[in-house]
Amino acid sequence: MARGGRSKDRDVPDRRCIVTGEVAPQAGLIRFVVGPDGTVVPDVLGKLPGRGMWVTASRDALDKAGKGQFSKSAKAPVQVPDGLADEVERQLARRVVDLIALARKAGLAVCGFEKVKGWLSGAANVRALLQASDGSERGKTKLWTPEGARYYGCLTALELGLAFGRQTVIHGALASGGLSDRVVEEAAKLRGLREISGGDDTAREDSKAT
Repeated sequence: MARGGRSKDRDVPDRRCIVTGEVAPQAGLIRFVVGPDGTVVPDVLGKLPGRGMWVTASRDALDKAGKGQFSKSAKAPVQVPDGLADEVERQLARRVVDLIALARKAGLAVCGFEKVKGWLSGAANVRALLQASDGSERGKTKLWTPEGARYYGCLTALELGLAFGRQTVIHGALASGGLSDRVVEEAAKLRGLREISGGDDTAREDSKAT
């Protein structure tokens, strides 16, 4: 167990980004394969057959990959679909929503200001605080991220609502557990695709209740 009783991060293999050339944990990259018709296909779930091409989870890296790096990595001409980055973002958002829904069904997630505040105050070992990107900033600043937890504001209120089986949700929290670790992993990629700066997240992680 890691500090605070949290499950230790899962061991994941390293992969080399075809754009930056940097070797990093697989968890921070997106896998692509070349389909039978020579088209580049995102493999968000990491299950498609074929030789994988790994790209850092950011729009900048994906844009550069589409300008020759995919073909260079595949050692053959490939077709890069228009709007590839948008499609990857859509798939990642759906993945994060689905994982949060699974965590909720497993009793590892709650939503609503008061319930989330209760968990943050010590009622649960919180792995992550989730807040809607389009929620009221004033309301969001009334909650804080516990030491050792993560903060993500990359989902909209509608997307969080879908995850929790409601119309909209502004505040959510995840307790420690394997499913929550997977949410954190995928949400980090989505944040990169949505070009959300880590500055606000870092500030929230350092903040404490007053």
